[in-house]
Amino acid sequence: MELELSRTQLAQWRAAIFTIFFVTGLGFASWASRLPAVKADLGINDFEIGVLLFVMGAASIVGLSLANVIVARWGARRGLFATIIVFTIGVVIAGLGVSYSQSFAVTAVGLVFVGLGMSATDVLMNVEAAAAEQATGKTLMPLFHAFFSIGTVVGAGVGIAMAAWGVAVALHLWGIGVLVVVAGLVAVRFIPRREVTHDDDAPAATRSERLAQVLAVWRDPRTYAIGAIMLGMAFAEGSANDWLTIAVVDGHGQTEAMGAVALTVFSVAMTVFRILGGPLVDRLGRVWTLRILAVLAAVGLIMFILAPSLPIAFVGVALWGAGASLGFPLGMSAAADDPTKAAASVSAAATIGYIAFLCGPPVLGWISHQIGILPTLWIIVGLIAMSGLASGAAKPIAGSTVGAGHPRH
Repeated sequence: MELELSRTQLAQWRAAIFTIFFVTGLGFASWASRLPAVKADLGINDFEIGVLLFVMGAASIVGLSLANVIVARWGARRGLFATIIVFTIGVVIAGLGVSYSQSFAVTAVGLVFVGLGMSATDVLMNVEAAAAEQATGKTLMPLFHAFFSIGTVVGAGVGIAMAAWGVAVALHLWGIGVLVVVAGLVAVRFIPRREVTHDDDAPAATRSERLAQVLAVWRDPRTYAIGAIMLGMAFAEGSANDWLTIAVVDGHGQTEAMGAVALTVFSVAMTVFRILGGPLVDRLGRVWTLRILAVLAAVGLIMFILAPSLPIAFVGVALWGAGASLGFPLGMSAAADDPTKAAASVSAAATIGYIAFLCGPPVLGWISHQIGILPTLWIIVGLIAMSGLASGAAKPIAGSTVGAGHPRH
């Protein structure tokens, strides 16, 4: 039986999830922002940096798979305790490997833990976010993801400051690790134990049934339709994060500084639309919001590819970022419409989305090596169109109060 929560408890629950999204983004960006220092301290080349990133990415895919089992066996709340700690252990080991032992192998081991902990935490925090959204009855998922984006901006800013001040990678990462584990574990204490997130103390037989339910969602056609929405928009977002600066420099012949400005424009547009997205969805509904934003993203990306001047390219980047902002969070929200299988469905949807994030950049890199970066981006236009065509799958199921929309008459 579900626990009835007071308004104060609901507010604490939401604040706890906001915190976890923020510190996860902070931790990820803190590592990424120090890659030049990692390269220098370890005395390695770009290929070896690529190997480290591959190791973390491979571990992340394993973590995504384990998250489904964690939710089924221990629940999202208890699972978050474990995954946040695993992530922090990874940060500590990676810092030790970079700054003290200066060992490629030790650093790689740390990144295995980082990848496992971060990806599993991503799935579990989205499970809790979806449950909080359903309990509140309002679209909150875009705002939760905005806090992750804000965390990455803060993490990148802190990383710039640490690099400018000459702070060792280990000291920087250890400080962030302490902040993540303390804030994360305190936040988890304010997440209620609820059956919908599998945090109730059920007998072993029920847990076995839960594991079967996790596998059953992969036989539901709606899972794959929602996955198509998230796949297209995950590629749209991930391609910008990894290739936009290169596209500005190599494709449009601009300076590296202009590439950084373009990425900033994209990130700001995405974050702003995630902050504003909830009320928009509650007015227009999930399906029409996704359709409109898919058109916006496709038009923006086409403008960027064909832009005859830098100002037009920047307008395209802003539209691209705004249009790509809500596909992933609204896919998560749609997956959680049925409370009886919310945890399993959100886990499956998250797995599809994060695999796109992890596998998309190297695939695009290989293609761009063959045909050039700007022609490669037409593939993303096609994937955005696929996402828009699939957006009907995000229509709330009968009984769900989130995402239906309430147009004015």
